[in-house]
Amino acid sequence: MVGGVIEVPAALAASQEKFNGAAGRAFVAELPGRAAAFLRRWELRPDGPAMYGVCALVLPVLRAEGTPAVLKLQLLDEESAGEPAALRAWDGDGAVRLLAHDAPTCTLLLERLESARTLAHVPDSREAVEVVGALLARLTARPAPAGLRRLGDIAAALLERTPPALRRVADPADRRLLADCAAALREVAAEPGDRLLHWDLHYDNVLAARRADWLAIDPKPLAGDPGFELLPALANRYEPAETRWRFDALTAALGLDRERARAWTLARVLQTCVWELEEGRPADGVRLAIGRALRA
Repeated sequence: MVGGVIEVPAALAASQEKFNGAAGRAFVAELPGRAAAFLRRWELRPDGPAMYGVCALVLPVLRAEGTPAVLKLQLLDEESAGEPAALRAWDGDGAVRLLAHDAPTCTLLLERLESARTLAHVPDSREAVEVVGALLARLTARPAPAGLRRLGDIAAALLERTPPALRRVADPADRRLLADCAAALREVAAEPGDRLLHWDLHYDNVLAARRADWLAIDPKPLAGDPGFELLPALANRYEPAETRWRFDALTAALGLDRERARAWTLARVLQTCVWELEEGRPADGVRLAIGRALRA
């Protein structure tokens, strides 16, 4: 913030341009005014340097009574639209607590966690996996609230997008692997589940807090089967020899049927690779390796 005006980080502006085009440019142009408006509306005082990711600007603030919080400003889209409903449903149990939100803009006021301490900083990767498993067991215990995107719809669309994407895969072995992932998805797609999913619980989306050891942030919520949640914990800080151990630890923590969880994890491998292929990039090697390990 310079002279009381919020400065939009260049990296955030670039990511909005890349992923959202004209809507992203409009969002970036409006950010300083939007931030100032919500500081006034919710009686907030800036309390430190801004933080940002690919999608959002996050401002540390103090509420009128002095309680620390963060103001999250983001573009309203299909990913962010369900975040307030998910956070309300969790009500702080395993996730950051929602203090206030504005539906038209999806601006959120959240409790402040320890942003400098993420699960990515835990030296023991197995300990990190166990933390994710414990959090997912709590988060997915709840039925999804009405109105969220549904895994069944996403699965059906993914199966439609798979054949043209596979034609872009030059390696026959990789193409067979992704075809097998699609076959695994077809086996479970008719029963997509109804639990509240985070969908993006990688290690940097788990922060330390005073009221709990670890809490999840930044959900991209879905209604679906918890087996669809496992891939980030398998792929982050990837260690090939640990793939089976991590999968077993996660399925045990969530009490999942291993074969269904394997099928949904292969579906997640397929989803990530289809995204990359549609963008003209090769399928991610780590995801392919995890797919091979689970297919075997």
